[in-house]
Order: sequence, then C-alpha cells, then structure tokens
Amino acid sequence: MSRQFVLIAAVMGFLGVAIGAFGAHGLEATLEENGRTDTFETASSYHMYHALVMLGVAWLAAQMPSRWVRWAGYLLTAGTVIFSGSLYILAIADLSIMGAVAPIGGTALVLGWGCMGYAAWQHTT
Repeated sequence: MSRQFVLIAAVMGFLGVAIGAFGAHGLEATLEENGRTDTFETASSYHMYHALVMLGVAWLAAQMPSRWVRWAGYLLTAGTVIFSGSLYILAIADLSIMGAVAPIGGTALVLGWGCMGYAAWQHTT
C-alpha cells in the first residue's frame, strides 16, 4: 500500500510543479484577465502541500497499516483532485460553477486528515 501512495505523491508532485509553472508562465495573461491569479495560486499551493502529505501517508501505511490510513490516502487524493482541479478550472476558464465544486474537495481533504489522525489515535505500539 505504501508503494501506491508514494506513486500517487510522485504524480501529484510532478503535476503540481508542471501546472504551477504553466500557470506562472503560460497562463499569466489569462489569469490576470480573469482576475483569478490568487485562485490559481491557492489551487497550486494546496496541490503541492497534499503531494507532500501523501509521502507521509505512504510512510504511515508502512508503519501502521490500517483501513483508516488507506482511507486517508484515498480521501486526500480525491480531495486534492477535486479541490485543486475545480480551482484550476475556475481560474483558467472563469467557470464560476466550479466555485461550488471546490468545497466538496475541501471536505474530502478534511476527512482525509481526520482519518489520518484517527489511525494514529487507534495505533498501539
């Protein structure tokens, strides 16, 4: 399981850097025109934070394998895709409905962190 989460972290990190660079260099005019530069930066920040967190999930999966750690990984992955993805679309396409989608991803992120905490709480050494 930890291998899977390391691979997810690697893909998330790769895409986070690539999308962030594309936004900074290739989309600067579009983001400024849409007034969504801050939105894109928020998406990019959360994307990269959670790519790094997935490395922590991979470590936890190796140290204390449990369904709660797995759920944390799945929820954090889905939450990052939904949250950051909807904000990327909002910023680039100025599609305002995506602002209503972002909280779904945010909820998944919060639940993922909660599952991680619960796994640690239940773990006995």
